[in-house]
Amino acid sequence: MEIKQESKLVKRIKEIIPGIIIAAVVFGPSKMTITSKLGTDYGYSLLWIVVVAIFFMTVFTKMASRIGIAKKESLLTLIGQKWGKWAAIVIGVGIFLVAASFQAGNSIGVGISIGEATGTSSKIWVIVFNIIGILLLFFRGFYKILEKLMLLLIFMMLLSFIITVFVVNPKAEDIIQGFVPSLPEGSVGLVIAFMASCFSIVGAFYQAYLVQERKKTGVEDEPVIDKSTTGMIILGLMSAIVMVCAATVLHPKGVKLTSAMDMAKALEPLFGHYASILFLIGLFGASFSSVVGNASVGGTMLGDALGYGGKLQSAKVRVLIAILMIIGATIAIIFGKLPLELIVLAQSVTIFLVPFIGIAMFLVARDEKIMGQHKNNRFTNIFGVLGLLLLTFLAISNVYDLFIK
Repeated sequence: MEIKQESKLVKRIKEIIPGIIIAAVVFGPSKMTITSKLGTDYGYSLLWIVVVAIFFMTVFTKMASRIGIAKKESLLTLIGQKWGKWAAIVIGVGIFLVAASFQAGNSIGVGISIGEATGTSSKIWVIVFNIIGILLLFFRGFYKILEKLMLLLIFMMLLSFIITVFVVNPKAEDIIQGFVPSLPEGSVGLVIAFMASCFSIVGAFYQAYLVQERKKTGVEDEPVIDKSTTGMIILGLMSAIVMVCAATVLHPKGVKLTSAMDMAKALEPLFGHYASILFLIGLFGASFSSVVGNASVGGTMLGDALGYGGKLQSAKVRVLIAILMIIGATIAIIFGKLPLELIVLAQSVTIFLVPFIGIAMFLVARDEKIMGQHKNNRFTNIFGVLGLLLLTFLAISNVYDLFIK
């Protein structure tokens, strides 16, 4: 009996792995910085946006999961069949550019987290961990290695953040009040940046590929079940925890946050080196998971768009992933540090692309000829449209803030 129970537990863990990988990819150092700044500047008042972002992220991630379950062809291949190869190329190249815009920040996050913890140069660690990431690509069974790595890093992040919350000891009534919708003056830009990063259509899009990889590594006759919701809950939990820490420690003091490292340093005088180290562990987990995961997203999408296939086993796809890591590491080494304004701008600019990516995925998922019994149900269609309207509204707001205001 014990053996059967253990095997069932392992099976359940394997089912949620694609969702956990997406959570790890989405929750990078730039996301941590923006979330920390939301808590620092506006206290608990914007916790409610985590619920909104995670809800719509879940809708689109489950949509992508069903595409991966229903079809052997990749999502970009289906888009190419539906609207022509040019559409697949535009989306594939667009996703590669989005991934490239975040890769430097991910590398910097790895460097400063280890550098600060050890008192050494961050540039050394940028080089070391990007080399490790590239070497991982050329091991057989890269997807299985990716699964285990993401599980470990997610565990590190969750544990360090949860312990940190207990250390800072926030008031429960203040947290509850934060889930009542409000929009403090001057918060629109950060809200847009948070929505663009947390409600990540690119991450949801990649879920279809991860599910197909899971199908290839599983038992042939065993059906693949969509369990992506667990990963999205983890993503929301991490976002809320970081925001609560910043709101509890920094907001009352009026601290001006410029990077995630400022959050770690701000914890140290109050709670000692222990709390700072915990936060740095979480920052490393967020950064290295995104170094590997984000590069995998960009390289896979570009490879698929160029006709190399969307499979991690493809040598050409792995080369593209490695190139993306090298681009990020090079920028990180040359500049050393990216100011918060550039991180927020990079997050915001991506929102110009994501409505088109979301629309393409939505139209494929609701097409009965393509999806059969796995097509969108009424609930998914309704909230899928609302999600696309939200993305479009955010894009329009972004245009106003960047070019008109």
